[in-house]
Amino acid sequence: MTQLGRRAFLGGLAAGALALPAWARVREDIRFKPDQEHMIPVEGGSVYVRVNGDLKGPRPPLIYAHGGPGGDHSGLLPLTALAGERAVILWDQLDSGRSDAPLDPKNWRVSRFVDEIDRIRDALGIMHWHVGGGSWGGTLAIEYGARRRPDTASLIVQSPLVSTKSWIADANLLRSQMPTEVRGTLEKCDTAAPPPAKTCEAATWDFYRRYVIRSQRPDGVAAYRAQAPRNAGDTLYNRMWGKAEFVSTGTLRDYDGEPLLAKLDGPNTLFVCGEYDEARPETVSRFAAQVPGATFKEVMGSAHSILSDQSEAYLALLRGWMARHDAI
Repeated sequence: MTQLGRRAFLGGLAAGALALPAWARVREDIRFKPDQEHMIPVEGGSVYVRVNGDLKGPRPPLIYAHGGPGGDHSGLLPLTALAGERAVILWDQLDSGRSDAPLDPKNWRVSRFVDEIDRIRDALGIMHWHVGGGSWGGTLAIEYGARRRPDTASLIVQSPLVSTKSWIADANLLRSQMPTEVRGTLEKCDTAAPPPAKTCEAATWDFYRRYVIRSQRPDGVAAYRAQAPRNAGDTLYNRMWGKAEFVSTGTLRDYDGEPLLAKLDGPNTLFVCGEYDEARPETVSRFAAQVPGATFKEVMGSAHSILSDQSEAYLALLRGWMARHDAI
């Protein structure tokens, strides 16, 4: 099937096709320029890491993993509005964004991506921090949390891919609720003789506007993203996941992280998703319920990209959560 990939869709949101998000009001608090930049060695190459705020400050830092696979940290820039209170660490995973892109299939293992977090912790000398991630980054957060590192003050799991089976089930359910014409087009796009590429792209965009991101990113974020070098992120997404959200044909097609939920530190784990999220609230809350003591929060008015759709509400949620869990 020839469809518009999610990364291409998210990269094109500087245009005025969507509503301007509420978080444009807090744009002045976003720190586009990092206080520190590093290329940190990991298995397979080196990854780009940026830090805003004081790593030695009184409050533990926050590290947050981007989605994809093959996304980059640009969509997480609203988190840097927290840097006056605690350090914020963002990075591009291997084969993504500003990081090295060897495009070696032996690197495309979930455990190796999780190991990047440990390598960053070691390189920066972190003794105590909050670990979070959204979408595929939420997968990495769960995998990391299951390792029960003693340095982890809390775990933030936003709109996660917990298992490919459940993700596809949610996507199919959401597609079934779309207008008949769009649903029919998407079904035809999955066949051996699909409609023209532009037709499939338009139908895919319709899904993404409903369930992935409902707002337009301000020019500052789009311009920042445009400064990143051309990279292999699209290839990584296609090889690990597939062409679009509805079908997984890559190395993650049989991924199942649900058994890891029992290993999480429930009282220190926060599950979050958006009201209109493609990671449906019913599904994410069900996963949270499998973690005794875990907290689940639904961000109203948001789709999957909570930091774009409802940035102010999400930052307020994170501030309160981390303040209550700063002490191990």
